[in-house]
Amino acid sequence: MKKIRIGCGAGCCKDRIEPVEELLEKGELDYLVFETLAERSFANQQAQKRDDNTKGFNDMLEVRMRRTLKQAVEKNVKIISNMGGANPSGAVKVVARVAKELGLSIKIAVVEGDDIFPNIDRYMKNERWQYPGETLADLDAEIYYANVYLGGEPIREALRNGADVVITGRIADAALFSGPLMYEFGWDRNHANMGQATLVGHLLECCGQITGGFFADPGKKEVPGLERLGFPIAEVSEDGSFVITKVEGSGGIVSVDTCKEQLFYEITDPSCYKTPDAIVDFSGVSFEQLGKDAVRATGAVSKGIPDTLKVNVGYIDGFKATGIVTYAGSNSLKLAELCADIVWKRTEIVGINPIDKRTDYVGYNALCKTATSDYYSGDKHSEIMLRMSVRTKTEKEAKLFADEFGFLYTNGPASSTGMNSEVIKSYSVTSIFIPVEDVVTTVRYEEVGV
Repeated sequence: MKKIRIGCGAGCCKDRIEPVEELLEKGELDYLVFETLAERSFANQQAQKRDDNTKGFNDMLEVRMRRTLKQAVEKNVKIISNMGGANPSGAVKVVARVAKELGLSIKIAVVEGDDIFPNIDRYMKNERWQYPGETLADLDAEIYYANVYLGGEPIREALRNGADVVITGRIADAALFSGPLMYEFGWDRNHANMGQATLVGHLLECCGQITGGFFADPGKKEVPGLERLGFPIAEVSEDGSFVITKVEGSGGIVSVDTCKEQLFYEITDPSCYKTPDAIVDFSGVSFEQLGKDAVRATGAVSKGIPDTLKVNVGYIDGFKATGIVTYAGSNSLKLAELCADIVWKRTEIVGINPIDKRTDYVGYNALCKTATSDYYSGDKHSEIMLRMSVRTKTEKEAKLFADEFGFLYTNGPASSTGMNSEVIKSYSVTSIFIPVEDVVTTVRYEEVGV
C-alpha cells in the first residue's frame, strides 16, 4: 500500500529551524510543510504591507529557505507553506533568489485568489461571524484587507504541474496537508478519506504541540528533552489511516495524550469541524499507541463540502495605549490598586474618553481575572505589575493616557519601578462567510534554472 510521509517544520510565525533540518536529514520525508499563519500574524503582515508593499510575508522565510531548500531538493522533498502571508508574490521572489544563489533548479508555485478586498463592497451587508445581526457596514471603520480561507485544491494543482515549492497566502491550516494527500492518492473533496486528510492536517498544523510542546506540566505531564524538541511526521496510507511519529532520538514525546490535546485545539463543535475542504466529524476519532512515539489515528469522517468560506476582514478601530508599572513588597497589590485609581481619575480630568479600557494586576488576576484569582491567591503578594490599557478614537487621547505613566515617577504611590508605555494603532479582525462560487483561485509558476 502506498504511503506518504509529511513532516511539519513550523507551527507559528516564529519556530525553530534545527528540528526541521533534523526532519530532512532523518525523517525520510516526501513533503515538508511550514504552517506559519495565525489571525494575529496575518493581520501584522497586512499592516506591514500597508506601509511597504514589498513586505507582508513571513519574517523567517529567507532564513528557512537558506537552511532547508538545498537539502529538500537533493532528497526530492516538496515544500509547501503559507509563509506568503499577505504578499505571496513577494515571497516567491525571495524563494527564487535564494534558490539561484544556492545553485538550484526548481519550479515554484504561488497560489492566489484568497485576497477578495477589491470586491469587499459586495459583502458590506454580510453578517459578522459571532455577532448576530451586526454587519460589516455596522463597524463604521476603515477596512484594509479581506482574505478568504482557501482549501487544498490549488496545492494539488501545483503539485500536479511539477512544483517543487508551493507558496500560499491565507489558506486553511489543514489544507497545507490535505493538498498533497489529494494529489498523491487521487482524492477529491468528495472522497470519503477527506475526513482523515483533514485530521492529519489538524494534528500536525501546530507542529511541536503534538510532540510535547505546550503540553509539559512539571510533576503532572513530563516531557523529556524539550530543549531539542522533535517536530512531527505523519505517515499516511492511501486507505486514509495514518501514524503520527517523530525522528528517533529527538526530544519530546508522541503519545495518545499529546494527540488528544491537539485534537481539541481551536475547534468549536467536534462533530462539525468546518474547513474549506470538508465538514468533518471528529467525535469518533480514536488514538492507539503503537510503540514509543508512534500513535495511530482513526475515525475522522467527512460530512460533505461546505457551501460557504470564511473570510477574515481587517479593520482599523482607533488607537491603543498601554502603560505598565511594577510594585514590590507585601502591600504591592494595594499600591497597584491605588495607582490604577489615580490613572483612571486622571483620564477623566484630562478629557480622555476610552472606547474600551482594561486593568490587569499581573501576578494576581491578569490571566484568570478576579473570581478565579481570589480563590487561589492570598492577601499578600511580593510583587505586582499593573498593566492598564485603553482604546481611543484619536491618537491624541491615546498619547495623553500614555503620558500619565511617566508622571507616576513623582506623582504616584511609593515602591514603583519598571514604568513603560506605548501607543499603537488598533488593528482588529472580524469574519464573514461568502459563497464558495465567489472565490476563484489561480496558480502561477516561476522556474529557476542554474
